[in-house]
Amino acid sequence: MNSLKRIYKVALRECGIISHNPIYWFCMVLFPIVVIFFFTSLLNNGQPTDMPCGIVDLDNTATTREMIRTLDAFESTKVVAYKNNKKKTKKAIQQGKIYAFLYIPRHTTSDLLASRQPRISFYYCSTTMVAGNMLFKDLKTISTLGSAQVGSAKLSMLGKTEKEIKAFLQPIALDVHMINNPWANYNVYLSTIMIPGILVLFMFLITPYSIGTELKFNRAKEWLELSGNNIFIAMIGKLLPQFLIFLTIMLGYEWYVYGYLNFPHPGGIGMILLLGVLTILAAQGFGAFAFGLIPSLRMSMSICSLWAVLGFSACGATFPAFSMDAMIEAIAQLIPLRHYYMVYQITIFNGYPLIDAWPNVVALVAFALLPLLTIFRIKKAMMEYVYIP
Repeated sequence: MNSLKRIYKVALRECGIISHNPIYWFCMVLFPIVVIFFFTSLLNNGQPTDMPCGIVDLDNTATTREMIRTLDAFESTKVVAYKNNKKKTKKAIQQGKIYAFLYIPRHTTSDLLASRQPRISFYYCSTTMVAGNMLFKDLKTISTLGSAQVGSAKLSMLGKTEKEIKAFLQPIALDVHMINNPWANYNVYLSTIMIPGILVLFMFLITPYSIGTELKFNRAKEWLELSGNNIFIAMIGKLLPQFLIFLTIMLGYEWYVYGYLNFPHPGGIGMILLLGVLTILAAQGFGAFAFGLIPSLRMSMSICSLWAVLGFSACGATFPAFSMDAMIEAIAQLIPLRHYYMVYQITIFNGYPLIDAWPNVVALVAFALLPLLTIFRIKKAMMEYVYIP
């Protein structure tokens, strides 16, 4: 009971520090809320739409004009430029006016009808990968549809039935199933990794900052005395208010994306809550460990920011971790965001049981317990070190 009272007193003191320091409010409340609404609004439609595309149609027949109308009808593509010069259209890509263009040479339709296999060309910008790849997909679809349309007309003239025509044009029927994100919604992908990643970054930074400022503002001895010189009580009391604030933000984020925006979550609400708690504890644990490892406000915050930034690249969301260099893949296992992403992907997004993600759950728990390795270095720093600006 005496320990609980001391934890309460330390936590109450920490609440006072938080309430009088705007840095805490910006990094724990304001910026996270801005980040949540910014990223969920960035791709509100789920996929990029009306991306500018050019056309160079030197054939100019009913068939090619129908292809162009079909291309313009696609949600992601908007035909904005009709030119009769390939060089000028390439320059439009270089100037950033369009992302791609379709080049249809003369005699395309007549060659197609005569089975001479005409060649049309796609030019797309691979610098902007999302736009370039989506337009390439649309342009390729148009080519396939155009060929199928002409082939169907020729076979129909030969007296073939619709079933025979379909079997000839597509001898193998492809049955595609996209699991758990059937709309290929980029918002679901982006918001469920970028937002938690940035929240983890704030947790990483605030934890060593709150410990380091005890040294910076000569409050370390007061902090320890209030805890009865028990560093465990001091740390629990200090991190508890931050945990509760971050938990509130995390719960608000989870309600917004899974409850209000209806992002897919077959794993259920219980798994979402568990992952939120584990992620906060793991991030705070790593932040406290970093300060204990190097008891310097600047250095510990630098390590945490570096580790958080590495997490975005190495977590496996933007590029498969299994395809990375073996050394990078090994380093990824030392980053909390990697294990957050794996637990999210396995249990929440795919709905598989928690046991399938047990190595990642164990890793998050291990990150939460990391301060045990350096906690006495933190106490020594509070009692002996002098802050050097």
